[in-house]
Amino acid sequence: MKRVHFAPNLVSLVLSGKKTSTWRLWDDKGLTTGDIVEFANAETRAVFAKAKLTKVIEKPFKELTDEEKAGHEKYINEAELFKTFERYYNKPVSESTPFKIIWFKLVK
Repeated sequence: MKRVHFAPNLVSLVLSGKKTSTWRLWDDKGLTTGDIVEFANAETRAVFAKAKLTKVIEKPFKELTDEEKAGHEKYINEAELFKTFERYYNKPVSESTPFKIIWFKLVK
């Protein structure tokens, strides 16, 4: 089963339903609409939920609409967002970087 990792501070947002989408860059898992995946804590690797991916699209960050950004945690500005993702991926991130936007619903 495919596994998607989340920073520890995001686990409670996912479980509470406040976070309903996630963004991935350079997806090496081939995540697609309809997949059932495990969600795990990125530090402990412990699985905390299973989810069905309800919609998956990919486009450069600069083309994302406000609707496509909804359901994701907010950042102070784009510079902070890019810096955060550069930390996650150890690669430069800019407004031209393709983002994979993944909407999900938790399953029992």
